[in-house]
Amino acid sequence: MMLIEQTTLPAAALPLDRFKAHLRLGTGFSDGGAEDALLEAFLRAAIATIEERTSKVLSARSFTWGVHGWRDGERETLPVAPVSRITELRVHDRRGTVCVCDPGTYRLERDGTYPRIVAGRTHLPTIPQGGGAEVDFEAGFGEDWDSVPPDLGQAVFLLAAHYHENRHEAASGAGHMPFGVAALIGRWRRLRMTAGGAS
Repeated sequence: MMLIEQTTLPAAALPLDRFKAHLRLGTGFSDGGAEDALLEAFLRAAIATIEERTSKVLSARSFTWGVHGWRDGERETLPVAPVSRITELRVHDRRGTVCVCDPGTYRLERDGTYPRIVAGRTHLPTIPQGGGAEVDFEAGFGEDWDSVPPDLGQAVFLLAAHYHENRHEAASGAGHMPFGVAALIGRWRRLRMTAGGAS
């Protein structure tokens, strides 16, 4: 299974000014504009980390999800949430011949944690042996930062600030998630279930 991000978050959608204000409150950061590129990099890294830990897409983007087989022929849990729509489903055989599936053969089952692609009839389109399927979909809480739940937004700021404060100590605390960030994202994390479950 592979998830590919087809559209990246544009710089204009990043809450750079709010992050600067967050840093000024905590550290007396002076806004000279010289560190904008660095602060943007910290924000992007923090957003990517929060999204990876929670399986939530904070700002609206397009994705392609590839699988080699369905675990359940009637429905399949998509890897991230919230999903706003499925734009296309394709299946291909081992030779790479692609067939675009009739939209009537599947639909989106909306869910804040476990959105699913569901069979529109009896079963999801058959994936040929040795082939695979690709699902194009759009996910995210919304187009702008105000759409992001406040606790997830605060987690991004705290983690980005952590990266900023430790920028000269790259090896220190590698992979460490600050307690305040972990506490904020805890309720958003997916439960890991047994094989065939919703995780």
